[in-house]
Amino acid sequence: MSNSPYNPYETAQAQFDKVASQLGLDEATRELLRQPMREYHFLIPVQMDDGSYKVFKGYRIQHNDARGPAKGGIRFHPQETEDTIRALSMWMTWKCSVVDIPLGGGKGGVICDPRTLSEREQEQVCRGYIRQLAKNMGPNLDVPAPDVMTNAKHMLWMLDEFETIHGGRYPGFITGKPVGMGGSLGRTEATGYGVIYVLREALKELEIDITKTTASFQGFGNVAQHAVRLYSQLGGKVIAISCWDNTDKKAYTFRRKNGMDIDELTGITDKFGTINKDKALELGYEVLSGDAWIEQDVDILVPAALENQITAENVNRISSQVKVIAEAANGPTTNDADKVINEKGIFVIPDFLANAGGVTCSYFEQVQCNTNYYWEKDEVLEKLDTKMTSAFKAVYELSKTQNLTMRDAAYVIAINRVAQAVKNRGWV
Repeated sequence: MSNSPYNPYETAQAQFDKVASQLGLDEATRELLRQPMREYHFLIPVQMDDGSYKVFKGYRIQHNDARGPAKGGIRFHPQETEDTIRALSMWMTWKCSVVDIPLGGGKGGVICDPRTLSEREQEQVCRGYIRQLAKNMGPNLDVPAPDVMTNAKHMLWMLDEFETIHGGRYPGFITGKPVGMGGSLGRTEATGYGVIYVLREALKELEIDITKTTASFQGFGNVAQHAVRLYSQLGGKVIAISCWDNTDKKAYTFRRKNGMDIDELTGITDKFGTINKDKALELGYEVLSGDAWIEQDVDILVPAALENQITAENVNRISSQVKVIAEAANGPTTNDADKVINEKGIFVIPDFLANAGGVTCSYFEQVQCNTNYYWEKDEVLEKLDTKMTSAFKAVYELSKTQNLTMRDAAYVIAINRVAQAVKNRGWV
C-alpha cells in the first residue's frame, strides 16, 4: 500500500491502464485515451468589491470528444488542481460512454472559494471564465454544467456572456440552467436519484430488501440530499450523514440510529450543504467526528462528497455489516482501498456509473434546448430511470459473465465504446 500523496489523475490512469491491458488495446489507442486531447490554462483578473484586483487561475480540459461534444462541470474550489480536473475529464468520458449518450468528457475549474466572494465577484469570475474560452466551447464543441460550489445562477451568467460574445441565443451551450431559462425539470434531482436507481437495481440482484437496509452518507450537498430523499421514500433508513462545517472548517457526522428525517435536516442546512450543528443537537442528533460516517454498522455506504475519501488508511474501519458501496462522488476510493474492499466481498457501484444521472439529465436538457421543446418532470425522471437501469444491467451482466468487478466491467464497456469511435473516425 502506498503512502505517497493521492493524485486522482494517476488513479484514473491506473484504472484505465488495467482495463486497456485486459482489452489488448494497441499502443496508439492507449496513448490517445489515457490523457486529455486538449487543455486550456488561463488567468481571470477580477476587480473586487473593495476596488482591488485579484487574479484567479482557471482551467478547461477536454479529454476526448470522439463520441460527441465534450461534456462536464465547472467547479469552484480553493484546492482545485489541474490533475484533479484531468482525472474528472477522463472519468466524464467513461461516464457518458457507459450510459451510452453521444457526448465526450471535459471538466473545468477555477481556484477560488465562492463562500468568501460576494455575488458580484462571483459573477465577474463566471464571465471572465467564458471570455477566456468562448472560441473553444459551444453547443457542438464543449458543453459545461454546474459542479462543486457552482449552481444554476453561475451557469446563467456564463450563458449570457457566451451569447453576448457570439451575438445570438445558444441555450444548448450550457446545462444546469434555471428552469424557465432553458433548464430541465428534474435536473436538480438527477444525480442523486440516479445513484438510488442503480442502488435499487443492485439490491434486487443481491436479493436484499431495500426496506430492511440502513445507510450512511458522506456529504449533504445537492447529490446527497436528493439521494437520501429517494432512498428514504423507497423504505431505506439513513442513520448517519457527514458534512463539512464552513464555520468550524471541519467535518462532522450527524447520527440518529432510529433514522434521520430528511425534511428536518434540510430545514437546518445552508446552501453549501452544512448542517447547523447546534440545531441538530437540539433536535436530538448525535454529533460525531467527520470521518465517523465510514465506520457505522450499516448495509450501505454512500460517499457523496469529494475524491480520495476511502483510502488505505481508513478502509479497514468499514463495518463487516456493509454489503454495498454506491460511489455518488467522483473518485472517492483509492486503488489501494479498492483492493481491500474487493477482498471484503463488498459490492461496489463505481462512481462513473453510480453518478451518471447528472450528465444524463444534462444531455436531456441539451436535447430540449436544441429542439426548443421541453418535457414534463415525470417524463424526464422516467427517461433517466430507464437509462440508468439499462446501464446498470449491462455492467452487471458483463461482470457476472466475465467474472469482473463492477468497476472493471463498467470500464470495459465504456473504454470499448470510445476506442471504437476513435478507430471509426480514423484517428488511430
